Amino acid sequence: MRVFINRRLVQPVMGLLTQGITAERIALSLAFGISLGIFPVLGSTSLLCAIAAAVFRLNLPAIQLVNWFVYPLQLMLLVPFIRAGELLFRARPIPLSVAQVLTMAHADLLHTISSLWMVTLRAISIWLLVGPLLTFLLYVCLSPVVSRLALSIPKPSRRANGV
Repeated sequence: MRVFINRRLVQPVMGLLTQGITAERIALSLAFGISLGIFPVLGSTSLLCAIAAAVFRLNLPAIQLVNWFVYPLQLMLLVPFIRAGELLFRARPIPLSVAQVLTMAHADLLHTISSLWMVTLRAISIWLLVGPLLTFLLYVCLSPVVSRLALSIPKPSRRANGV
């Protein structure tokens, strides 16, 4: 697993750092990718990440890469977002699991959307409370990590470039 993460996540981020993208912009891209990647509406995160990348001038490959990596986390947090929304709005809990939502969506997507739209709105409300704070905290935590990665990249020597 460590080799997989290194090859699929760390090395691409280091590659972006060698292209002149600042560590701060990469950290912000990663923070947005994680927080938007757990948005409680299945199938919406790639579009949300692309919009965030355009609006905040973030690195699109970095934000989408992390969005892809956190997909399992989105699935794990879907029901907790729903339950927290039920608590916040004092709604009657509905018996629901991720497997049931996925089965419903595969069987009839439009019916699933119409059946779960209030549940989804409540879950989005919770994400709207948590998402911005999570993005900020992730940025604060990731900035020094990405900066250290940037410092670990060997700089080309002037002699090797003929200067």
